[in-house]
Amino acid sequence: MMPELTTATGRFRVAALATAIVAGCGVDVMVDVRPGAAVTGVADTSVAWSVEPAGCGAVSPAGLFTAPASAATCVVRATARAAPSVSDTANVSVVPAGQRWAPTPGLSWQWQLTGTLDTSLDVHAYDIDLFDNSAVTIAALQALGRKVICYFSAGSYEDWRPDASAFPAAALGNDLAGWPGERWLDTRSQAVRDIMSARLDLAVQKACDAVEPDNVDGYANGSGFPLTAATQLDYNRFLAAAAHARNLSVALKNDLDQVRDLLGEFDFALVEECFKYNECSLAEPFIAAGKAVLEVEYGGQTKADNICPQANALNFDALVKNLNLDAFRIACR
Repeated sequence: MMPELTTATGRFRVAALATAIVAGCGVDVMVDVRPGAAVTGVADTSVAWSVEPAGCGAVSPAGLFTAPASAATCVVRATARAAPSVSDTANVSVVPAGQRWAPTPGLSWQWQLTGTLDTSLDVHAYDIDLFDNSAVTIAALQALGRKVICYFSAGSYEDWRPDASAFPAAALGNDLAGWPGERWLDTRSQAVRDIMSARLDLAVQKACDAVEPDNVDGYANGSGFPLTAATQLDYNRFLAAAAHARNLSVALKNDLDQVRDLLGEFDFALVEECFKYNECSLAEPFIAAGKAVLEVEYGGQTKADNICPQANALNFDALVKNLNLDAFRIACR
């Protein structure tokens, strides 16, 4: 609920706060972005800005927050001048600036989303489920020198996830054919984006190195919503920017028709069955940009014998996996 107060001049409230512009030196800043600050119902609609605790950066009279020079968690507050008891806040987490992990071609990796996690592989990176694996598991992999990519679905509702109840009914679309319990999401929805921001926060809490947001091509499927190429680009750019604000690398999952538009905003690609569907050339701009293409086909040794020479020639890092993405794996190189 937004704060409200009844006064002699009528009811008014401070609308949910936004720290619209963030500036800092030597830090990356993650901002809890909300709608703009405004006061309604009174003649004096101005807002006074402050930051807590004292010395945790600074905020100008216009609401420009300048981050401190070291890591901190700050609270930016907007207070109605007409009634100082009415205010709203936004949290700003300032983390030390660091170089995001940049996966390059030649990356050995494992993708396992089901079954008991096999942590014994000598690979550069593991791609594992964000929800099903603990921070302890992720830390153990990293202690072995592995980078950890955390998988979550950004374009579909999954009824078994712990945050499933947070999705509004209006944002749930058609079923994903062949995937029980999943429905396409209306990725234009602010509520959906807020949930995905929370999932990215969870990835930070668990110390993931990168994220793999899945199902980011709803516009090209029967989602049940009037999604378009433009709305998909907007959503995918939101995901990339939100990941980068948290110092997470981010994969573009499939969505091959939009690679050229999104190449500059994603750190690597994860592509399924591009050999089967004769569309691997669409992922080649990532290789040209020095960014890894993690490619997966489903099958066994016969499939590997067929596609591995082609994948290696393209400088893709390809695996052959079971469709349920258990521990089984044939690496092309």
